[in-house]
Amino acid sequence: MELNKIPHELSYRNIKYPRIEFKTGKLLLVLPFGFDPEIVLKKHKKWILKKIEFIEGCLKDAENKDIVKRTEKEFREIIHSLAERISEELDEKLNKIYFKSMKTKWASCSAKRNLTVNQLMKFLPEHLLYYIIFHEIAHLKQKRHNERFWGIIEKKFDDYDVLERELFIYWFRVA
Repeated sequence: MELNKIPHELSYRNIKYPRIEFKTGKLLLVLPFGFDPEIVLKKHKKWILKKIEFIEGCLKDAENKDIVKRTEKEFREIIHSLAERISEELDEKLNKIYFKSMKTKWASCSAKRNLTVNQLMKFLPEHLLYYIIFHEIAHLKQKRHNERFWGIIEKKFDDYDVLERELFIYWFRVA
């Protein structure tokens, strides 16, 4: 694929170093003012093409994913039950659980120990709900996605990379 044919958006900001983001499957180059985007595209071409191939595969797989149909009440009950069970398992206390629409993530857990759950999770199979809630509560033990955090995840989910890909596929299916 030619570099100039890679679909991307540019965002110029008051930053020191350029960075590349794939937000919900779209390539975004965040650049310092006056920076030539071709430099970033050339330097990271191999990584960008690998990521595009991954996304295209996920888009194709998303066509065959069945979405779960459950009521809002059922969804909230499952989330509260999972959060309670996982909180005990990880010996971490949650404060509150909020439900809202989110554009780029399945859930988040704040420093105030509040769990915010994306309404789109309602359409996911229960094993993915469990994984997402576990992942977020694990952030109470380790804030960043570093080696220690992934160690906590891997103790429970030795196939977490498969689950992460499945979540990516479902994002394209339900978002």
